[in-house]
Amino acid sequence: MKTVLKNCRVLGTTHDKDMLHDIYVENGIIEKIGLNLEVEGAKQIDVGGHTVMSGLIDMHCNICDPGHEYIEDIATASRAALRGGFTTITCEPNTDPVIDNKTVVEYIVSKSKEKSLINIYPYGSMSIGCRGQEIAEIGEMYDAGIVGISDGDEFTDSAAFLRNVMIYTKMFDLPVLTHCEDRSLSGVGVMNEGYTAACLGLTGMPREAEEVIVARNLNLAERTGVHLHLSHISTKGSVQLIREAKGRGVPVTCETCPHYFILTEDAIGDYDTFAKVNPPLRAKEDVYAIIEGIMDGTIDVIASGHSPTNMTEKEREFDVAAYGISALETALSLSYTHLVETGYITVEHLIRLMSAKPAEILKLYNKGSLAEGKDADIIVVDFLETHRIDPEHFASKAKFSPFAAEEVRGKVLYTMVGGRLLT
Repeated sequence: MKTVLKNCRVLGTTHDKDMLHDIYVENGIIEKIGLNLEVEGAKQIDVGGHTVMSGLIDMHCNICDPGHEYIEDIATASRAALRGGFTTITCEPNTDPVIDNKTVVEYIVSKSKEKSLINIYPYGSMSIGCRGQEIAEIGEMYDAGIVGISDGDEFTDSAAFLRNVMIYTKMFDLPVLTHCEDRSLSGVGVMNEGYTAACLGLTGMPREAEEVIVARNLNLAERTGVHLHLSHISTKGSVQLIREAKGRGVPVTCETCPHYFILTEDAIGDYDTFAKVNPPLRAKEDVYAIIEGIMDGTIDVIASGHSPTNMTEKEREFDVAAYGISALETALSLSYTHLVETGYITVEHLIRLMSAKPAEILKLYNKGSLAEGKDADIIVVDFLETHRIDPEHFASKAKFSPFAAEEVRGKVLYTMVGGRLLT
C-alpha cells in the first residue's frame, strides 16, 4: 500500500522543521521525505502542518497478559499505547506464568500479532518464576524474540546471582534491566520517608533503599562489562551515582517516568492512592535532580512506567492500596508540557528520550527515527492546542491518574504503525 502524508512539520530529522514536507510510505517503509511529493496510486493524507515524528518506544510497561487480563491485556494496552503515541512497547516479565521460558515468549509474540495494533517486544525474566534463585533459559528466550533481561518490578536480593546473570547475558548482547530496591530498607513503607510521611502517619521508604542497589548494580556492571539499564530512577542520589559511573565509562543507561519529574510526595495530599507508586514519589530536591539529569544526558530515556491495577485495589486505605499508575496515554503530553514548554529541553531532545534512545538500547535498528528506509512507525501530534486529561476516557482498563483534569499540550492526532494508519 502506498501512502503520502502531506504538509508535515517533520521533527527529529535533518530536514528543516520550519518547512512543510511530504512523507511517502510504501509496504511499511518510509521511502521518501521531500517537498511536494507526487506518487501515482498513493493515498494522500493532509496532516495540516502538524508535527510529525517517529513513533514512541516504551521501555517500561506492564501489560499483565497472560494471567491478569482483568487488569490489562494485550488488546487494551495496545489501544492505550496507540492513543499516547507509542508505536512500540515492551512487556515486563512478571506475568502469570512468568516470561521465563520460550513458550511464554512465543505466546506473547503470537498473541501480539493477533490482538495488538502496535509492536510489542517481551523482556525475559532473569530467573525462573522471577524468584531470583535459578537463572532462566535466557538463550532459548533470546532465540524466541526477547529484547532484554529484566527482573520486572521484583528485587534481586543476591548480588552473586545478579553477577552470574550479567556474565551469562553478555554473550547475547542483551541489556540487563533492574528495579533498584533493597526491601530490607524499604520494608513495609508505602511512600517516601520524610516530613510528609510523618505528618500523614505513614511508614516511609528511604531513598537509600534505591541508592544502595543502584550503587551495587553499577559496580557489577563495571566489573562484568554488561549493558546495565536502570529502571524508573527517582532520587537525587541515584542520578549522581549514574552520572559518576558514566564518567568512568560504565556501560549503563537509565530511565525515569513523568511522575518522577513532575510530582512530589505532596501529591499524596489527603491519602490519594492514585499517587501511590513504586518507587514512591520523592521530594522537591529529587524532582529537580531528575530534571537536571534529563537535561545533561545522565538520564537516557523517559518511559511511561505504565503499571495498571484494578480500581477496587486502589480505592482502599492508603496502607493497603495497590501501587500503580495508568500512564501510556499521558506520558508524551505530560513530558512535553513539563519539559519542553517550560524550556528545560527541546522537542528534539524529547524525541530522542522517548524514541531514538530506546530503539538504540533495545537494538530495534529499523525504528526510532523518521528516516528513509526505516519502518513507517509515525505519529502526528498537535502541540499547540491544550486538552484536559480525562481518565474516564482512557483506552486502558486502568482508568485513573494523579494527573486527572490537568491541562496539557501534545495530543496525538494520527498514528501509523508499519505503514498502517490507525487513528
